[in-house]
Amino acid sequence: MRLRTGSLLPGVVAVALLATGSAACTLKNSGEPTGGQAPVSAPGGGGSAVLADGSATKVALVPGGAHPYFQPWKAAGAKARKTYRLGDVRFDETAEWDQQKQNNLLSTLAARGYNAFGVFGVSPTDINTTFADLKSRGLAVASLGSCPAGKENEADFCLSTDVELAAYKAAKAAVDAMGGKGGLVHLTGNNVDANTQLRIKGVARAVKESGGKVRLLQTVTDIDKDLQTAQKAVSDLLTAKGKQIQGIVSTAYNPAVAAADAVKSSGSRAKVVAIDDDAKILSSIRQGTVTATVVQNPVGQAEVGAWALALLQTKQCAMRRPGQSVDSGSFVVTKENLTTYDRARKAKTAQLKKRFADDVLACG
Repeated sequence: MRLRTGSLLPGVVAVALLATGSAACTLKNSGEPTGGQAPVSAPGGGGSAVLADGSATKVALVPGGAHPYFQPWKAAGAKARKTYRLGDVRFDETAEWDQQKQNNLLSTLAARGYNAFGVFGVSPTDINTTFADLKSRGLAVASLGSCPAGKENEADFCLSTDVELAAYKAAKAAVDAMGGKGGLVHLTGNNVDANTQLRIKGVARAVKESGGKVRLLQTVTDIDKDLQTAQKAVSDLLTAKGKQIQGIVSTAYNPAVAAADAVKSSGSRAKVVAIDDDAKILSSIRQGTVTATVVQNPVGQAEVGAWALALLQTKQCAMRRPGQSVDSGSFVVTKENLTTYDRARKAKTAQLKKRFADDVLACG
Protein backbone atom coordinates (compact mmCIF):
# COMPACT_ATOMS: atom_id res chain seq x y z
CA MET A 1 0.00 0.00 0.00
CA ARG A 2 1.10 3.35 -0.48
CA LEU A 3 2.44 4.12 2.93
CA ARG A 4 3.17 7.66 4.13
CA THR A 5 2.11 10.11 5.58
CA GLY A 6 10.88 10.51 12.02
CA SER A 7 12.03 9.23 15.13
CA LEU A 8 9.58 7.39 17.29
CA LEU A 9 8.79 10.00 19.90
CA PRO A 10 8.89 12.99 17.53
CA GLY A 11 6.40 11.19 15.30
CA VAL A 12 4.04 10.66 18.23
CA VAL A 13 4.39 14.23 19.43
CA ALA A 14 3.81 15.58 15.94
CA VAL A 15 0.47 13.87 15.48
CA ALA A 16 -0.67 15.07 18.89
CA LEU A 17 -0.12 18.65 17.76
CA LEU A 18 -2.16 18.44 14.58
CA ALA A 19 -4.65 21.27 14.37
CA THR A 20 -8.25 20.39 13.74
CA GLY A 21 -10.29 22.44 11.28
CA SER A 22 -13.81 22.97 10.11
CA ALA A 23 -14.92 20.86 7.17
CA ALA A 24 -16.80 23.84 5.75
CA CYS A 25 -14.37 26.70 5.10
CA THR A 26 -14.46 29.87 3.08
CA LEU A 27 -11.85 29.58 0.39
CA LYS A 28 -9.04 31.97 -0.29
CA ASN A 29 -9.05 32.15 -4.06
CA SER A 30 -6.24 34.67 -4.46
CA GLY A 31 -2.50 34.16 -4.44
CA GLU A 32 -0.04 31.91 -6.21
CA PRO A 33 -0.15 28.24 -5.13
CA THR A 34 2.98 26.62 -3.78
CA GLY A 35 5.18 24.85 -6.27
CA GLY A 36 5.31 27.71 -8.77
CA GLN A 37 2.59 26.31 -11.04
CA ALA A 38 -0.03 28.76 -12.21
CA PRO A 39 -3.49 28.20 -10.73
CA VAL A 40 -6.28 26.78 -12.82
CA SER A 41 -8.84 29.23 -14.08
CA ALA A 42 -11.61 29.35 -11.51
CA PRO A 43 -14.31 31.74 -10.37
CA GLY A 44 -12.90 34.65 -8.39
CA GLY A 45 -14.00 35.91 -5.03
CA GLY A 46 -14.59 34.05 -1.78
CA GLY A 47 -16.16 30.71 -2.52
CA SER A 48 -17.47 28.08 -0.16
CA ALA A 49 -16.42 24.47 0.29
CA VAL A 50 -19.86 23.62 1.66
CA LEU A 51 -21.35 21.24 -0.91
CA ALA A 52 -24.54 22.90 -2.09
CA ASP A 53 -26.16 19.85 -3.69
CA GLY A 54 -24.39 16.53 -4.21
CA SER A 55 -27.46 14.48 -5.02
CA ALA A 56 -26.42 14.03 -8.66
CA THR A 57 -22.92 12.88 -7.71
CA LYS A 58 -22.34 9.13 -7.76
CA VAL A 59 -18.92 8.24 -6.38
CA ALA A 60 -17.16 4.93 -7.03
CA LEU A 61 -14.28 3.95 -4.73
CA VAL A 62 -12.26 1.35 -6.62
CA PRO A 63 -9.16 -0.34 -5.10
CA GLY A 64 -6.65 -2.17 -7.24
CA GLY A 65 -7.81 -5.50 -5.85
CA ALA A 66 -8.76 -7.26 -2.65
CA HIS A 67 -6.63 -6.20 0.34
CA PRO A 68 -7.46 -5.55 4.02
CA TYR A 69 -6.12 -2.00 3.74
CA PHE A 70 -9.14 -0.91 1.69
CA GLN A 71 -11.87 -2.25 3.95
CA PRO A 72 -12.25 1.07 5.86
CA TRP A 73 -13.16 2.70 2.54
CA LYS A 74 -16.53 0.97 2.71
CA ALA A 75 -17.73 2.51 5.97
CA ALA A 76 -16.09 5.86 5.19
CA GLY A 77 -17.82 5.96 1.81
CA ALA A 78 -21.19 5.14 3.35
CA LYS A 79 -20.67 7.88 5.92
CA ALA A 80 -19.71 10.40 3.24
CA ARG A 81 -22.83 9.54 1.24
CA LYS A 82 -25.02 10.31 4.24
CA THR A 83 -23.09 13.34 5.48
CA TYR A 84 -22.91 15.08 2.10
CA ARG A 85 -26.20 13.72 0.72
CA LEU A 86 -24.56 12.23 -2.34
CA GLY A 87 -26.45 10.28 -4.96
CA ASP A 88 -24.41 7.18 -4.18
CA VAL A 89 -21.02 6.01 -2.95
CA ARG A 90 -20.12 2.53 -4.12
CA PHE A 91 -17.12 0.42 -3.11
CA ASP A 92 -16.16 -2.02 -5.85
CA GLU A 93 -13.08 -4.10 -6.59
CA THR A 94 -11.86 -6.76 -8.97
CA ALA A 95 -11.05 -10.24 -7.70
CA GLU A 96 -7.42 -9.95 -8.74
CA TRP A 97 -4.82 -7.26 -9.26
CA ASP A 98 -4.98 -6.70 -13.00
CA GLN A 99 -4.98 -3.25 -14.60
CA GLN A 100 -7.07 -4.25 -17.61
CA LYS A 101 -9.72 -5.80 -15.37
CA GLN A 102 -9.78 -2.66 -13.25
CA ASN A 103 -10.15 -0.57 -16.41
CA ASN A 104 -13.08 -2.73 -17.48
CA LEU A 105 -14.72 -2.28 -14.09
CA LEU A 106 -14.27 1.50 -14.23
CA SER A 107 -15.83 1.62 -17.70
CA THR A 108 -18.77 -0.46 -16.50
CA LEU A 109 -19.34 1.83 -13.53
CA ALA A 110 -19.15 4.92 -15.75
CA ALA A 111 -21.73 3.38 -18.08
CA ARG A 112 -23.99 2.87 -15.05
CA GLY A 113 -23.93 6.55 -14.22
CA TYR A 114 -21.07 6.89 -11.76
CA ASN A 115 -19.47 10.26 -12.42
CA ALA A 116 -16.78 10.60 -9.73
CA PHE A 117 -14.02 8.05 -9.14
CA GLY A 118 -11.57 7.45 -6.31
CA VAL A 119 -9.10 4.89 -7.68
CA PHE A 120 -6.11 2.99 -6.33
CA GLY A 121 -4.45 2.05 -9.61
CA VAL A 122 -3.10 -1.45 -10.08
CA SER A 123 -0.15 -0.26 -12.18
CA PRO A 124 1.46 3.02 -11.06
CA THR A 125 3.23 3.25 -14.43
CA ASP A 126 0.07 2.79 -16.52
CA ILE A 127 -2.72 4.28 -14.41
CA ASN A 128 -2.35 7.78 -15.89
CA THR A 129 -3.74 6.44 -19.17
CA THR A 130 -6.80 5.24 -17.27
CA PHE A 131 -7.16 8.56 -15.46
CA ALA A 132 -6.89 10.51 -18.74
CA ASP A 133 -9.58 8.33 -20.30
CA LEU A 134 -11.97 8.92 -17.39
CA LYS A 135 -11.27 12.65 -17.45
CA SER A 136 -11.96 12.78 -21.22
CA ARG A 137 -15.49 11.60 -20.42
CA GLY A 138 -16.05 14.60 -18.14
CA LEU A 139 -15.70 12.59 -14.92
CA ALA A 140 -14.08 13.75 -11.68
CA VAL A 141 -11.15 11.50 -10.76
CA ALA A 142 -8.95 11.13 -7.68
CA SER A 143 -5.98 8.85 -7.20
CA LEU A 144 -6.57 7.52 -3.69
CA GLY A 145 -4.08 5.57 -1.58
CA SER A 146 -1.43 5.60 -4.30
CA CYS A 147 -0.10 8.20 -6.73
CA PRO A 148 1.05 7.39 -10.26
CA ALA A 149 4.74 6.70 -10.75
CA GLY A 150 6.79 9.64 -11.93
CA LYS A 151 6.01 13.34 -11.68
CA GLU A 152 2.74 13.46 -13.62
CA ASN A 153 -0.74 12.75 -12.29
CA GLU A 154 -3.61 12.84 -14.78
CA ALA A 155 -6.23 12.56 -12.03
CA ASP A 156 -7.63 15.75 -10.50
CA PHE A 157 -5.63 15.09 -7.35
CA CYS A 158 -3.84 12.36 -5.43
CA LEU A 159 -4.62 11.79 -1.75
CA SER A 160 -2.22 9.16 -0.48
CA THR A 161 0.30 8.18 2.14
CA ASP A 162 3.79 9.56 1.58
CA VAL A 163 5.28 6.09 1.48
CA GLU A 164 8.91 7.13 1.69
CA LEU A 165 8.32 9.20 4.81
CA ALA A 166 6.20 6.49 6.45
CA ALA A 167 8.93 3.89 5.81
CA TYR A 168 11.48 6.30 7.25
CA LYS A 169 9.36 6.74 10.37
CA ALA A 170 9.03 2.98 10.75
CA ALA A 171 12.77 2.37 10.30
CA LYS A 172 13.65 5.13 12.77
CA ALA A 173 11.33 3.54 15.32
CA ALA A 174 13.06 0.19 14.76
CA VAL A 175 16.53 1.73 15.08
CA ASP A 176 15.52 3.42 18.33
CA ALA A 177 14.13 0.15 19.68
CA MET A 178 17.41 -1.61 18.76
CA GLY A 179 19.36 0.88 20.83
CA GLY A 180 20.76 2.50 17.72
CA LYS A 181 22.90 -0.42 16.59
CA GLY A 182 22.77 -3.93 15.13
CA GLY A 183 21.37 -5.75 12.12
CA LEU A 184 18.08 -4.65 10.55
CA VAL A 185 15.93 -6.47 7.99
CA HIS A 186 13.35 -4.76 5.78
CA LEU A 187 10.29 -6.73 4.65
CA THR A 188 8.23 -5.18 1.85
CA GLY A 189 6.07 -5.70 -1.24
CA ASN A 190 6.39 -6.00 -5.00
CA ASN A 191 9.89 -5.01 -6.10
CA VAL A 192 8.72 -3.46 -9.40
CA ASP A 193 6.17 -1.24 -7.64
CA ALA A 194 7.33 2.38 -7.54
CA ASN A 195 5.97 2.59 -3.99
CA THR A 196 8.21 -0.26 -2.87
CA GLN A 197 11.24 1.57 -4.23
CA LEU A 198 10.23 4.66 -2.25
CA ARG A 199 9.90 2.57 0.90
CA ILE A 200 13.34 1.11 0.31
CA LYS A 201 14.69 4.67 0.06
CA GLY A 202 12.99 5.67 3.31
CA VAL A 203 14.46 2.74 5.22
CA ALA A 204 17.89 3.33 3.70
CA ARG A 205 17.80 6.96 4.87
CA ALA A 206 17.12 5.92 8.46
CA VAL A 207 19.92 3.36 8.34
CA LYS A 208 22.35 5.91 6.90
CA GLU A 209 21.57 8.31 9.74
CA SER A 210 22.88 5.74 12.23
CA GLY A 211 26.39 6.51 11.02
CA GLY A 212 27.21 2.89 10.31
CA LYS A 213 26.00 1.56 13.66
CA VAL A 214 23.00 -0.13 12.02
CA ARG A 215 23.54 -2.56 9.15
CA LEU A 216 20.79 -3.32 6.67
CA LEU A 217 21.23 -7.09 6.47
CA GLN A 218 18.62 -7.71 3.80
CA THR A 219 15.63 -6.21 2.01
CA VAL A 220 13.09 -8.93 1.28
CA THR A 221 10.66 -7.99 -1.52
CA ASP A 222 7.70 -9.65 -3.24
CA ILE A 223 6.25 -11.21 -0.08
CA ASP A 224 2.97 -9.29 0.29
CA LYS A 225 0.96 -11.46 -2.11
CA ASP A 226 -0.71 -13.32 0.76
CA LEU A 227 -0.06 -14.28 4.37
CA GLN A 228 1.26 -17.75 3.51
CA THR A 229 3.94 -16.32 1.23
CA ALA A 230 4.98 -13.85 3.91
CA GLN A 231 5.03 -16.50 6.65
CA LYS A 232 7.36 -18.75 4.68
CA ALA A 233 9.69 -15.88 3.83
CA VAL A 234 9.94 -14.72 7.45
CA SER A 235 10.43 -18.27 8.73
CA ASP A 236 13.24 -18.85 6.23
CA LEU A 237 14.81 -15.54 7.17
CA LEU A 238 14.85 -16.28 10.90
CA THR A 239 16.25 -19.74 10.27
CA ALA A 240 19.09 -18.39 8.12
CA LYS A 241 19.96 -15.15 9.90
CA GLY A 242 18.08 -15.15 13.19
CA LYS A 243 21.11 -14.50 15.40
CA GLN A 244 22.21 -11.53 13.28
CA ILE A 245 18.85 -9.80 13.37
CA GLN A 246 18.22 -7.19 16.06
CA GLY A 247 15.41 -5.43 14.24
CA ILE A 248 12.72 -6.10 11.62
CA VAL A 249 10.84 -3.31 9.88
CA SER A 250 7.93 -4.26 7.65
CA THR A 251 6.45 -1.78 5.19
CA ALA A 252 3.86 -4.19 3.78
CA TYR A 253 0.79 -5.65 5.46
CA ASN A 254 1.18 -9.44 5.21
CA PRO A 255 4.90 -9.49 6.14
CA ALA A 256 4.08 -7.36 9.19
CA VAL A 257 1.56 -9.90 10.47
CA ALA A 258 3.91 -12.77 9.63
CA ALA A 259 6.84 -11.12 11.45
CA ALA A 260 4.76 -10.52 14.57
CA ASP A 261 3.75 -14.18 14.67
CA ALA A 262 7.21 -15.54 13.88
CA VAL A 263 9.07 -13.49 16.47
CA LYS A 264 6.59 -14.46 19.15
CA SER A 265 6.63 -18.19 18.34
CA SER A 266 10.41 -18.43 17.83
CA GLY A 267 11.41 -16.54 20.93
CA SER A 268 13.47 -14.12 18.83
CA ARG A 269 14.51 -10.90 20.55
CA ALA A 270 14.32 -8.92 17.33
CA LYS A 271 12.44 -5.64 17.66
CA VAL A 272 9.56 -5.56 15.18
CA VAL A 273 8.03 -2.43 13.71
CA ALA A 274 4.99 -3.14 11.57
CA ILE A 275 2.55 -1.29 9.33
CA ASP A 276 -1.18 -0.62 9.68
CA ASP A 277 -3.45 -1.42 12.59
CA ASP A 278 -4.44 -5.02 12.08
CA ALA A 279 -5.94 -6.41 15.31
CA LYS A 280 -3.13 -8.93 15.58
CA ILE A 281 -0.52 -6.18 15.30
CA LEU A 282 -2.21 -4.05 17.97
CA SER A 283 -2.51 -7.07 20.26
CA SER A 284 1.18 -7.81 19.76
CA ILE A 285 2.03 -4.23 20.75
CA ARG A 286 0.03 -4.66 23.95
CA GLN A 287 1.90 -7.90 24.67
CA GLY A 288 5.27 -6.36 23.86
CA THR A 289 6.20 -8.68 20.98
CA VAL A 290 5.85 -5.81 18.49
CA THR A 291 7.48 -2.50 19.36
CA ALA A 292 5.49 -0.18 17.15
CA THR A 293 3.49 0.14 13.97
CA VAL A 294 2.99 2.94 11.47
CA VAL A 295 -0.66 3.38 10.65
CA GLN A 296 -2.10 5.14 7.63
CA ASN A 297 -5.35 6.99 7.02
CA PRO A 298 -7.59 5.08 4.59
CA VAL A 299 -10.69 6.53 6.25
CA GLY A 300 -9.47 10.04 5.56
CA GLN A 301 -8.65 9.13 1.97
CA ALA A 302 -12.19 7.90 1.31
CA GLU A 303 -14.03 10.57 3.30
CA VAL A 304 -12.11 13.63 2.10
CA GLY A 305 -11.73 12.11 -1.35
CA ALA A 306 -15.48 11.63 -1.84
CA TRP A 307 -16.22 15.13 -0.54
CA ALA A 308 -13.66 16.80 -2.80
CA LEU A 309 -14.76 14.74 -5.80
CA ALA A 310 -18.34 15.88 -5.29
CA LEU A 311 -17.25 19.53 -5.20
CA LEU A 312 -15.33 19.01 -8.45
CA GLN A 313 -18.03 16.98 -10.18
CA THR A 314 -20.70 19.59 -9.46
CA LYS A 315 -18.35 22.30 -10.83
CA GLN A 316 -18.71 24.16 -7.54
CA CYS A 317 -14.92 23.99 -7.23
CA ALA A 318 -11.90 23.49 -9.45
CA MET A 319 -8.36 22.42 -8.65
CA ARG A 320 -5.88 25.21 -8.05
CA ARG A 321 -3.13 22.91 -9.30
CA PRO A 322 -4.54 19.98 -11.31
CA GLY A 323 -2.88 16.72 -10.33
CA GLN A 324 -1.66 17.97 -6.95
CA SER A 325 -0.54 15.31 -4.45
CA VAL A 326 -1.57 15.59 -0.80
CA ASP A 327 -0.26 13.43 2.04
CA SER A 328 -3.11 11.71 3.86
CA GLY A 329 -0.97 11.10 6.96
CA SER A 330 0.91 8.36 8.81
CA PHE A 331 1.35 7.87 12.54
CA VAL A 332 3.76 5.94 14.76
CA VAL A 333 1.83 3.86 17.29
CA THR A 334 3.43 2.41 20.41
CA LYS A 335 2.09 0.97 23.66
CA GLU A 336 2.03 4.53 25.04
CA ASN A 337 -0.45 5.90 22.51
CA LEU A 338 -2.22 2.67 21.56
CA THR A 339 -5.58 3.85 22.88
CA THR A 340 -5.36 7.42 21.62
CA TYR A 341 -3.74 7.32 18.16
CA ASP A 342 -7.06 7.31 16.35
CA ARG A 343 -7.78 10.78 17.73
CA ALA A 344 -4.71 12.06 15.93
CA ARG A 345 -5.83 10.33 12.75
CA LYS A 346 -9.28 11.94 12.97
CA ALA A 347 -7.65 15.31 13.61
CA LYS A 348 -5.53 14.78 10.50
CA THR A 349 -8.66 14.07 8.45
CA ALA A 350 -10.23 17.32 9.67
CA GLN A 351 -6.99 19.10 8.85
CA LEU A 352 -7.01 17.60 5.35
CA LYS A 353 -10.50 18.96 4.67
CA LYS A 354 -9.40 22.40 5.82
CA ARG A 355 -6.33 22.22 3.60
CA PHE A 356 -8.43 21.27 0.59
CA ALA A 357 -10.78 24.14 1.32
CA ASP A 358 -8.05 26.72 1.90
CA ASP A 359 -5.32 25.71 -0.52
CA VAL A 360 -6.17 22.82 -2.86
CA LEU A 361 -9.59 23.78 -4.23
CA ALA A 362 -10.74 27.06 -5.75
CA CYS A 363 -14.46 27.55 -5.32
CA GLY A 364 -16.80 30.26 -6.45
